[in-house]
Amino acid sequence: MHTRFFSSFISFAVCLLLTQFASAGDWVRFRGNDGTAASSDKLATTEWGEDDSNITWKAELPGSGSSSPIVSGDRIYVTCYSGYGESPDQPGSESKLARHLVCINRADGKVLWKSSVQNEANEDRYQGFLMEHGYASSTPTTDGENIYCFFGKSGVVAFNRDGEKVWQKSVGKESGSRRWGSAPSPLLYKDTVIINASDESQTIYALNKSNGEVAWKAEAGGLENSFNTPILVKTGDTTELVVAVPFEIWALDADTGKLTWYTEAPLDNNVSPSVIQQDGVIYAIGGRSGGSIAVKAGGKGDVTKSHVLWTQSHSSYVPSPVIHDGHLFWVTDRGIAYCVNAKTGKLVYQERVTGISGSGGRSFYASMVKSADNLLALNRSGATIVITPGSKYKQARVNQITGDDSMFNATPALSDGQIIIRSDRYLYCIGKRTE
Repeated sequence: MHTRFFSSFISFAVCLLLTQFASAGDWVRFRGNDGTAASSDKLATTEWGEDDSNITWKAELPGSGSSSPIVSGDRIYVTCYSGYGESPDQPGSESKLARHLVCINRADGKVLWKSSVQNEANEDRYQGFLMEHGYASSTPTTDGENIYCFFGKSGVVAFNRDGEKVWQKSVGKESGSRRWGSAPSPLLYKDTVIINASDESQTIYALNKSNGEVAWKAEAGGLENSFNTPILVKTGDTTELVVAVPFEIWALDADTGKLTWYTEAPLDNNVSPSVIQQDGVIYAIGGRSGGSIAVKAGGKGDVTKSHVLWTQSHSSYVPSPVIHDGHLFWVTDRGIAYCVNAKTGKLVYQERVTGISGSGGRSFYASMVKSADNLLALNRSGATIVITPGSKYKQARVNQITGDDSMFNATPALSDGQIIIRSDRYLYCIGKRTE
């Protein structure tokens, strides 16, 4: 419980106002600019795939990866790995493992540059569940000047817009008991880069984004098996950093790393889906056989009895939800579409998606994303389910990318009406860019 929690310290104060690093059309971190996976733009098209129709371009990538692409101005950034763990039949050698940050021209898909970082510590072996996602699962983020990447036991690396390494900082070289590797993605707050280094050191770090020095860190044994990316929630004069952990949700002061509140939650064993928030209410789903919860932000101490609005058994093992018109939507890893009333937690519908290949087992890893009027769920075989949001399940289309038999694990990015999709082999731009 919370008694496992926090020893934290501040090496210097961070005193600038909360800054938004994104401009219109950007998608600068995992699940969009604010972690809600939502864009206000209408899609340029909801039909693609057959004979490459409406695929504006595709770019070959230098390695595999489950990390999502991000968009900043006229550039797209995505991370990959190579040299080890690319194939179960030919895993290669860990000594040759390298991570890559690739910069791609938004207009035509041409690679502008690639920067590589050699592995600097013993990573978890390429076996078991780690084979499902590999060694580049953390989505980068950018403030428009530098790009910040999390490369597991090789640390956090900042690159400038020319692909030059600015700094590199270790955030631990340990391994969780399950040896599943890294998953959380970095996010920016004021002058810091925040990292949930749950696997590497059971610590959340805030690093100075200019030099990588530690602004604060918060250690907690309960972080083990927290594979999700935190979100920021503004409550009065405080900005809370909210993260889901097995059996609980925690909120830290984003300026200091100190625990502000916690609640018990039906999120068992391990938690991959990221929390989401709207209007001061935080929603979380997850756990191998877990559930879902809604809790009001802004509490103090144990808020289990005072701030929890509802708990339910509806859950998801890997994909995260979106919010639209008072409802939570998601598609589970096994291809079940859920709609839940966000106010009450009551189930609105539960339907199996249709028209896709690879429907057995864990067929979805990517989280759902939301445009102005559509929900998109990408499965691991390259099929995107287009869902019309509403109180009844309406599957508008299935768009299958053909000619690519690699894995599609990454959550798409939405930008200016386009959809940016990555597989282990290619990056795709769907739809013409709107002016």
